[in-house]
Amino acid sequence: MGVELRIHVFFLLLAVVCLGLSSSNALRGIGLFLVLVAAVIAREVARLVAAAWLGLRLRAVLLLPIGGLFAYANPESQENANQGSGQFVMALTGPIANAATAVALAGAFLGAGGDIKLFDQPWITPSYLLRSMVWMQACMALLHLLPAYPLDGGRLLRGSFARKHGLASAGKAAASVGQLLALVAMIAGMLLHSPWLIIAGFFIMIGAQIEDQGVLFQSVVDTVRMREVMLTDFATLSPSDTLADALHRCVHSLQEDFPVVRGPQLVGIVSRQRIVDALRNEGNGYVQSVMSRSFQVARPEDTLGTTIRRISAGRGLALIPVTEGGRVVGIVSVQNLMSSMSLLAEQRRIERLEAGE
Repeated sequence: MGVELRIHVFFLLLAVVCLGLSSSNALRGIGLFLVLVAAVIAREVARLVAAAWLGLRLRAVLLLPIGGLFAYANPESQENANQGSGQFVMALTGPIANAATAVALAGAFLGAGGDIKLFDQPWITPSYLLRSMVWMQACMALLHLLPAYPLDGGRLLRGSFARKHGLASAGKAAASVGQLLALVAMIAGMLLHSPWLIIAGFFIMIGAQIEDQGVLFQSVVDTVRMREVMLTDFATLSPSDTLADALHRCVHSLQEDFPVVRGPQLVGIVSRQRIVDALRNEGNGYVQSVMSRSFQVARPEDTLGTTIRRISAGRGLALIPVTEGGRVVGIVSVQNLMSSMSLLAEQRRIERLEAGE
């Protein structure tokens, strides 16, 4: 449905942990892992439904054993998910879904007349998978009420910080609180001989670090404007150029992709490889016959974050022309972006030093 699904490698490694907890019966270890997967699925399906109901556009979902981390497709969706009523809906949907599933499962198992010994300990164990199904859902709900970022309670805490200190500072503070609580959980798990506390603390720590890096990256790219990193010395092609002439231009340029302009108007984009392939397979022709007419443009005042999201959203999109008044004034490509960012960081560092002097 247009949303990229990613599974963190540690999610799969947890299967090894579950097998280790049931070394005498591998099938029960696999069953325990599937019980955890079911708890994550119940939570994330409910959150996806809530996101659709709120009109939030998602770009990707990263699955961890503590749940999913959402990456939003545009700044508006991210703001709506982190502010106002949207943050409460997204924060409460997961715990409510897990709690409701736990109650439904407990009612079904008890109503069926089975003796599942619901309140016997340990609550989550490969030896009693039906009881584990109930308590895994319940524990997932309780876990996310903790004020540890990136858990749901921690997201509400970050929202409270953000109203006073801004999103970037709030994200860093909330991530630090989450890492501290994760460390406490791991230590408590070792003292109480509880592997689940250790596992929960470990994955809260991983999730907090991922979110912290994401917030830091977002805060950087959203302060950089396209005019600061766009290439202003670039070559263009005309739709009436022959492919042989275009190849000659490619030989004398470091560009991989070229804007195609008719007068001042941008009409397409063509890549060096597309020109070479067309010459090999079809012989000489005109640029207009091989150029792509599907492209997006940026403005000089657009942020780099907006442009990166455009590049990510476009399948195979490697170049975004920067236009002003209908005229191409620069280009941004995946090829040159990292180099431009590195040089910009060095330029800003020098400017700060000179300002200090």
